Amino acid sequence: MPGVEDVVAGVVRQWQRERPDLDLGPMALIGRLNRCSALLRQASDALLGEEGLTRPEFDILAALRRVGGELTPSRLARETFASGAAVTKRVKVLERDGLVARRADDRDRRVFHLSLTGRGRELVDRLLPEQLALEAALLSGLAAERRDELAAALGELLVTLEGRLGGLLG
Repeated sequence: MPGVEDVVAGVVRQWQRERPDLDLGPMALIGRLNRCSALLRQASDALLGEEGLTRPEFDILAALRRVGGELTPSRLARETFASGAAVTKRVKVLERDGLVARRADDRDRRVFHLSLTGRGRELVDRLLPEQLALEAALLSGLAAERRDELAAALGELLVTLEGRLGGLLG
């Protein structure tokens, strides 16, 4: 949309006026990524909130659904980019709501495996198409070719960041 300025462009312009000595390129990119992420999360949270779920809870359900079997809490933490404590807290809620089941390991009683209940699977299978339709609608203003280019560029950025920050955050 030529002539339309996004919020981050205004912020960058203000900083350029106040601190012309600084390279604001990183702010322009990361600020836009953060703003897009917040707006997308807001839209997604509204959809999931109608079902009484948070995004992190849905991420746990979706991870269990896409692997098609059981996961340990530590593996689930890696799959959802969450801490072990956060996964434990979320699993308790999902288990209480009858969406996740816990099974003790046959060899090591300290380890347990998590899986979806039938109700949890039905919920994910119903919500995922709705989530994808919402995401498609949100991106409908971009041509398919631009979406593909953006996805590829963000994939490169993700690989770079995971290489630099993965050890620090994992």
